Amino acid sequence: MKRLISVFAAAFVTAPMLCAVTAFGGEVPEISAKAAVLISADTGEVVYGRNAAEKLPMASTTKIMTALLCLESGGLYDEFKADSQAIKVEGSSMGLREGDRVTKYALCCGMLLPSGNDAANAAAVRTAGSIEAFAELMNQRAREMGLSRTFFVTPSGLDGEGHGSSAADMALLAREALKNEIFRDICSRESIKVSFGDPPYERRLVNTNRLLSMCEGVYGVKTGFTDEAGRCLVSACERDGKRLICVTLNDPDDWNDHISLYDYGFDIVRELEFDLPTDITADIAGGADDRLRLVPGKGSCSVTTLAGSAGDITYTVLRPPFLYAPVRSGEKVGELRISFLGREVDTVPLYAADDAEKAAPEAAKVKKGIFRRLKEFLGMIFSR
Repeated sequence: MKRLISVFAAAFVTAPMLCAVTAFGGEVPEISAKAAVLISADTGEVVYGRNAAEKLPMASTTKIMTALLCLESGGLYDEFKADSQAIKVEGSSMGLREGDRVTKYALCCGMLLPSGNDAANAAAVRTAGSIEAFAELMNQRAREMGLSRTFFVTPSGLDGEGHGSSAADMALLAREALKNEIFRDICSRESIKVSFGDPPYERRLVNTNRLLSMCEGVYGVKTGFTDEAGRCLVSACERDGKRLICVTLNDPDDWNDHISLYDYGFDIVRELEFDLPTDITADIAGGADDRLRLVPGKGSCSVTTLAGSAGDITYTVLRPPFLYAPVRSGEKVGELRISFLGREVDTVPLYAADDAEKAAPEAAKVKKGIFRRLKEFLGMIFSR
């Protein structure tokens, strides 16, 4: 039975699904990672877990959050001079020099492909004014996502006291970041051309993520390494319409472990298809009729799941409390939020199924009187 909730606005913060799954049919691969998780990219459902909730250093996979916040801050193609102090940082680099002019978009390419620490720091200062202020933004967003085992100190992922996350949290972070189309496009590239310099000129940046060419269907996300964290890898993969995200932390054999986990995971998950509700209506004010039928922008959806069923799907209607006539058939009037066990998986536009004409003057006058009397009656009840 469909569960349908109608609200004017909604915001859900749900705890991560952290229960580790070690077997659900098929042969569980042997891996080298200290911590690992494999989840459905659609639902966040855990397909495989190993120490998935343990907080560990995560090196440059930190840049997933840095790039996401930078992309969301706007002004991506506005040229500016990179902060001269921010780019003086050890480790991997996109090649920024003092006086270079750059854009936020180029910085995101520089941190997601060659894993530039200079790019991450420059983006942090440009976005928040300082590295410390940007770290506060990172932690605020982590709390909003429900990443309870995550704490950021640096935008680059270089070691800092308390800086760390869990495999499960990093998987959910990647799931959120991949909803951003620009982020997904950048991290899926094996190489990319961007312009920066003094004056700017075109450069080719190469992705450190070898899994893009090693494993069928992989389209991201980010590599990482420090002496303390070891090799860290966050990846995403799609095969036959099914989508999975894999994270390994402190893993000396991460390329092969991700390949093995994807081969295992795609064998045991399935694509769950379900029809969207057709019984959605809205109140009409000032119309010839009191109600208007709403239809979703598509008839069905599908999600990748291990053990889910249609009964785990809920719907939330997002629309104003009243629609005001006239409304034309096909006009967008709201959205349908689709959730799996409380976690959002998709949002679909809602359209008016029919025209809703204005009521004739006399009919509108009668309706107005009825609404006024109803309001007075309710006011008497609730004032007692």
